[in-house]
Amino acid sequence: MQAAHTSVSKSAASTSQGLRSVKAAAASPGTGLRSKFRPCIDIHKGKVKQIVGSTLNDLSKDSAKDEAALKTNFVSDKPSSWYSEMYRKDGLVGGHAIMLGADDASKATAFKALRTWPGGMQLGGGVNVTNAMQYLDAGASHVIVTSSVFTNGELDEDKLKALVKLVGKERLVLDLSCRSRDGQYYVVTDRWQTFSSLALSQQSIEELSKSCDELLVHGVDVEGMQLGIDEKLVELLGQWSPLPVTYAGGARTLDDLEKVRQAGSGRVDITVGSALDIFGGQLPYSDVVAWHNNQ
Repeated sequence: MQAAHTSVSKSAASTSQGLRSVKAAAASPGTGLRSKFRPCIDIHKGKVKQIVGSTLNDLSKDSAKDEAALKTNFVSDKPSSWYSEMYRKDGLVGGHAIMLGADDASKATAFKALRTWPGGMQLGGGVNVTNAMQYLDAGASHVIVTSSVFTNGELDEDKLKALVKLVGKERLVLDLSCRSRDGQYYVVTDRWQTFSSLALSQQSIEELSKSCDELLVHGVDVEGMQLGIDEKLVELLGQWSPLPVTYAGGARTLDDLEKVRQAGSGRVDITVGSALDIFGGQLPYSDVVAWHNNQ
């Protein structure tokens, strides 16, 4: 573990300024409705893309079938570094780069984004105890995990403890992306295809918050569809989470961003993907940045 601790120290030193900026930008109780825009870079097979998350299936032996089932909203002709540099210039700290499949091309693309802005972005997608440090050493402020801390649909506390021991609570984001079933929101794993036994509640969120620095929650039922936000989910996150929490899913207009601000009582940040003009949508990125700066 000595080598891991050394890596943590080196990586922490290089990204400490970014971490302080994240804390300064995070919404906090008692300071008014201060939701922030958290940008994203979604990466699939080495390209920056926007994909309907619910169409991501576990890889099978028939890759052509997997590709045919995938609904892609946008494929960028720009490198990931172009996006992270833009976010850096606009001061949008605390966004996330997500690998939708951890193939070598996607890893290389993720590394480019992280190294362009050390300490400015979080990294998720296939993160576990064997590879987490390489992303932090490459410049990620935090690593984001879901599936690697679940076993057979159950939260594996030993795996979570091992990850916390390796990277530190202050550099870990838990992705509690969820789908609705029987009146509750259940965390989904394995490319959002598998329902876990973990239902979101004030108790479960408070308990998990002891092991991480932030939460990321995709409303999978509306993610990538530009159908509007899951307002009920946002409201619950605002009520339950004691930590900074970012919601993603369905946002398409500035009104949707305002709904997140209001429903989440200013304690829930927002990610916008497919709707942005930089990802082929109709919502001007510059308008969202202006909204962010006016909070």
